[in-house]
Amino acid sequence: MTMKAVEELWRLAQADPKALNHLTVSGDELLLPSAYRVSALAAASVGASALAAAECYGHRTGRQQDVHIYTRRAAIAFRSERYLRIGADNPPELRDPLMGFYETRDGRWIQLHTNFKHHRDGVVKLLGCANDHAGVTQAIRHWDGASLDEALADAGLCAALIRTPEEWASLPQAQAIAEIPLLEIIKLDDAPLEAIGRDEPQRPLSGVRVLDLSRIIAGPVAGRTLAEHGADVLLINGPHLPNIPPLVIDNGRGKRSATLDLREESGRESLRALLKDADVFLQGYRPGALAALGFGPEEAARQRPGIVYVTISAYGHTGPWSQRRGFDSLVQSASGIAWTEAQAAGQTQPRHLPCQALDHATGYLAAFGAMIALQRRATQGGSWHVRVSLARTGRWLQSMGLVEDGQTVPDPQLDDVRDMLQTIASPFGSLTCTQPPERMSLTPPYWNSPPVPIGSDQPRWW
Repeated sequence: MTMKAVEELWRLAQADPKALNHLTVSGDELLLPSAYRVSALAAASVGASALAAAECYGHRTGRQQDVHIYTRRAAIAFRSERYLRIGADNPPELRDPLMGFYETRDGRWIQLHTNFKHHRDGVVKLLGCANDHAGVTQAIRHWDGASLDEALADAGLCAALIRTPEEWASLPQAQAIAEIPLLEIIKLDDAPLEAIGRDEPQRPLSGVRVLDLSRIIAGPVAGRTLAEHGADVLLINGPHLPNIPPLVIDNGRGKRSATLDLREESGRESLRALLKDADVFLQGYRPGALAALGFGPEEAARQRPGIVYVTISAYGHTGPWSQRRGFDSLVQSASGIAWTEAQAAGQTQPRHLPCQALDHATGYLAAFGAMIALQRRATQGGSWHVRVSLARTGRWLQSMGLVEDGQTVPDPQLDDVRDMLQTIASPFGSLTCTQPPERMSLTPPYWNSPPVPIGSDQPRWW
């Protein structure tokens, strides 16, 4: 299943099929408790990304290397935030207490996503209830599921009605997603041929400059992946935007971090200056959000001919939900994944995948697309736009089929994965975290710096 999935990605990217001869995958594909083939999804997306890095290195040096993916390592990397420890062996809190599933008046289930304070406050205000679990539970029992789902979406809040796969497939948004490729690499405009990186190619992405305008998991994983292959990744956050501290740490490895307020002209001017010397512009905001500030893909290509612009969205760039706020767990809920997991477990309450699989897979796919686009720029010239979405990745996972009794697989705990962890010193203290999952014969991946607090660096290139 894994090699078949990698071959599918390689065809989508129109990459050299001979490279597949240098990729091997080993290990059981049933490593996490799920009705879905989550481990195969992990191994395929990590494998394609690593092979693209090897191809970048081969293009720059003429040296071909071998890539090996152990499925177990890839599956554990998909849970990197779960295994993070800061100092003592106590897992950091990742979720707000109100986040979760709630039963509605008509016997449906809805999921709330309240990890940001303004989202939680908005839900409580719309429901007109006490700001606690009991109050929210009681208030939701006065709503029909579909009506509440629509009201929350119209208010710009984060929620999803639990649907069956068939219900999801009947929606216009699901139909729009079905019509777009899993990965899109689109030429934006002409530009001269340009080398993959500025520096001597000691690593696949040495000298490649990446602007990372993303938060939470999918986009940050893409930036973290590019960093582990040698890219200079500069994370740009708005000083007013909320974050989840453990995810800043887990996904900040190998990156520098600066803040710019894009609501102000001075912030936009600083970003334009950075863009002129960037190779990759990675962003995970809703479609059109950065375009309204002058940083959409077409505008970026005009300002910086040769840019590789990467867009990550929740529900895709087209269809009635393209502007809807979304996160991995919400896409699982809306698309039938959470319903299917519950059915397989023989339970009524919905159940999510055993990791943020759509986030992590989409992050690796975004990095994969960026590296393929850098190679196209080096051989064909041009500016390029890479597009991926959580919902389209979810459709890919669903297309892999179900695993009978997959939920009986033991759930790997921290002590079960010690051999795949590393300890590093950081400004946050001693960190225990996952290692890069791929094995590469000539350029072993690693992060050359620990994560740093947001805003630790100046918004400039080294």
